[in-house]
Amino acid sequence: MWLVRPAKPDDLDRILDIAGAQGARLSSTLPRQGDALAYKIEHSQASFAGRIGIDDDPPRFLFVLENTESGEIAGTAGIDARAGNGQPFYNYRRDALIHASHELGVSRRVEVLYPSHSLTDTTLLCSFSIRPELRGSDAFELLSRARILFIAEHRDWFTHRVAVEIQGVQSDDGSVPFWDSLGRHFFDMDFETADQYSGQLSKTFIAELMPPNPIYVTLLSEDAQAAMGQPHPVTVGNFELLQREGFQAGCYLDIFDAGPVLEARTDSLRTLVTSHQAELHGANDDSGETCLIAGGEGEAFRCTLSNLSETLDGAVKVPVSTWKRLERTSGDRVRIAPL
Repeated sequence: MWLVRPAKPDDLDRILDIAGAQGARLSSTLPRQGDALAYKIEHSQASFAGRIGIDDDPPRFLFVLENTESGEIAGTAGIDARAGNGQPFYNYRRDALIHASHELGVSRRVEVLYPSHSLTDTTLLCSFSIRPELRGSDAFELLSRARILFIAEHRDWFTHRVAVEIQGVQSDDGSVPFWDSLGRHFFDMDFETADQYSGQLSKTFIAELMPPNPIYVTLLSEDAQAAMGQPHPVTVGNFELLQREGFQAGCYLDIFDAGPVLEARTDSLRTLVTSHQAELHGANDDSGETCLIAGGEGEAFRCTLSNLSETLDGAVKVPVSTWKRLERTSGDRVRIAPL
């Protein structure tokens, strides 16, 4: 059975395997270097334990998807309480300029991209990766939506808006149309290297190297223009799941590959709205509706899929195996959301 829980130092090598095997990322980058990932896990543990305040280096949470029968780690998902983690969080903002000549009677609307850090300090869903064979499965949905249940249980830790970056178009040969048409002219590195720097460090180096002036879209290649705001084919399942959750593409694009940046009001997220708390009471015979069920706070947080039945007084009964996965006992509160 599948369980989503906080990442631990012992998970390092297994997470590196996932990060290394990941082709197109499904959301913001997960570090592929041992030292950077070890620090991310250490920071995450301190965040789950409540040892990091918002005014410090902001909390960042990393979850893993574990097969409790084999011990296999099959996926990761993260939340940055504040995008940018104390540094500016850069994207491109789509806008337009009107170029007109009254004397010639000519007027033209030209699309432009402005470097922006307006999403800085917005809560960010990130570091989402999963074994390819699990894409589109119930485990896929569990891993993504468990984060929303965590936010619901720790609402004060997160902002009123939440965003997520989706990887943009990339060719089979590894070329990235938007990056090749724009970014590589200002960075002495390929897309993969720049993307990894972003995952290990932050996007502040972008401000130091990219021009602060608006970018005229008409000057980009046709392939780059066509790629703007389009998700990579392997991310479509994640993109659609997030849309069902209530996310919508706005005016922002990923600064590297022009993938869509989705935004939503935190309190309008479907999983948060449809979830409710209940008390664990007794066990059932593995019958009832399959739901997401989460229990525990902070570093004790656990989320899994389980059949459950509700009693007339609002309590829930779940199989004994679910009790064990959640590490809960009778009378504990859990949060439930329909699958």
